[in-house]
Amino acid sequence: MRQDYRALGLPYIVNVILAIIPFTAWILGVVTRIIEKKYVAAIIRIFGGWLIWVLDLICMITGKKIFRLLNI
Repeated sequence: MRQDYRALGLPYIVNVILAIIPFTAWILGVVTRIIEKKYVAAIIRIFGGWLIWVLDLICMITGKKIFRLLNI
């Protein structure tokens, strides 16, 4: 299991660029949760709004992985 958008085969720098753009971060966040078969997390991601995007961006830059609200 991957910890970020690399589940889609993207390098780290591309992940950071996509995480900066709110719309792509939202879409890719939902897609990665669906790929990981974490459907509840994907639904929360859809309705999570800007707060999860900000947390995602901070975690992507500092820890090279996306924020996990639910780790189930």
